[in-house]
Amino acid sequence: MKDEEQLQQQLVDLQSQMAFQDDAVAALNEAVANQQQEIILLRQQLTLLKQRQDEQSARLDREGPGEMVSLEDEKPPHY
Repeated sequence: MKDEEQLQQQLVDLQSQMAFQDDAVAALNEAVANQQQEIILLRQQLTLLKQRQDEQSARLDREGPGEMVSLEDEKPPHY
């Protein structure tokens, strides 16, 4: 009888561990899915910023130096 009770307890323990692991895997899967969505969004934003930078650079190349002031020549706001 003792062996049966011991086996029964081991089975219950294993089932509990498996349930915990299932929950952990589900939580990790959700976290990875959320991170993937964030990566996709960040890549889209990066692409948009790159396009804007390229457009601005092309516009500046067309317009020439004109009245542009170099950032190195500008005084910081506290001066």
